[in-house]
Amino acid sequence: MTDTTDRAALIDSVRSFAQRHLADGALERAHDPHFSWEVAKLLGDQGLLGLTISEKDGGQGASLGDAVAVMHTIAQYCPKSADIVQAGNFGAIRTFAEFGTEHQKRRYLPDLLAGQRLIALGMSESEAGSAVTELASTAVEDGDTVVVNGGKIWSTHSVDATLFLVYVRFGPGTHNIGSVLIDRDTPGFTVGTPSTYMSGEMWAPLYFEDCRIPRSNVLLGPGGFKKQMSGFNVERIGNATRSLALGRLAFDLAREHVSQRTQFGRTLNEFQGLQWKFAEAAVALDAAEALRDRAVRNAENGLPSAYETSIAKLAANEAGFDAANMAMQAMGALGYSTETLVEYCMRRTRGWMIAGGSTEILKNRIAEEIFERRFSQRAQA
Repeated sequence: MTDTTDRAALIDSVRSFAQRHLADGALERAHDPHFSWEVAKLLGDQGLLGLTISEKDGGQGASLGDAVAVMHTIAQYCPKSADIVQAGNFGAIRTFAEFGTEHQKRRYLPDLLAGQRLIALGMSESEAGSAVTELASTAVEDGDTVVVNGGKIWSTHSVDATLFLVYVRFGPGTHNIGSVLIDRDTPGFTVGTPSTYMSGEMWAPLYFEDCRIPRSNVLLGPGGFKKQMSGFNVERIGNATRSLALGRLAFDLAREHVSQRTQFGRTLNEFQGLQWKFAEAAVALDAAEALRDRAVRNAENGLPSAYETSIAKLAANEAGFDAANMAMQAMGALGYSTETLVEYCMRRTRGWMIAGGSTEILKNRIAEEIFERRFSQRAQA
């Protein structure tokens, strides 16, 4: 769906759906830490999961731009439901659909696209966060099986997911990093005690102790690291889109508030101090959206470049958080309370400045492109 008319019709349909099914209850969902299977099924029935996945694999065959527009629209009515759009279009599912075998896709995709199963990414470890190539989780081939040992932390949706795409090491060196698919009920795999982020989301540590999976569950073997990261760029575009959408939502809620709230005999929007804050936020949001759209527009086979993705995510993360933070300040105690979505938008956008590649790591990646060389962050021997 690349035609402007087609996309406009798609978004009109999504907007109508969101107004009918998602707007009511949006505040309650924002404060519920669990994955909403009810909303996932609604989105699946509407064909809003697997938008960019090919039709032959059960998806919609839509463009990345279409998926971005859908997520932004959903977030305007229910920010928490946009997380489900992310999980069903931009997260681990996109890497899986891009590189999975026909057998793997036949086995898992139908339920994932119907909102009946959920896939999560297992990448970060206690000693391998931004330095993901230092991961220690291992996968050892043993006949027709692969034995996985290690652990993962900080995985989004890890409390509720039924399937995990796990980064593992098949041997020493970056060239031996790949990934495997592990079902939640696999012997030797344990989901630990949940913890909570500032946003209210829950996550749980993942433990693998002689966890034996069939060889057919290897997604990408040795040499698959670069492919995995190319798929991860799509997740970063989803991250950027939600940052912009929630920043814009908070901005709109605050704009309405300051246009109605009266102090000192006039509405708040008549004070130049607030006018400038809104003007600055509008410029930053519009600029970040243009950078995000550039990365989407130039994506090859639906996979945006690392450089344009890094710029887009950095700009979106900062603009989204700054807009939400400004909106909360403009609304005072009401913005700070849990009676509106503004404080939730602020907390959520703050997390995306860390998740999916911190803003500092993104700056490193951008600098490497500028100077056409790699800058090692490791201590010199």
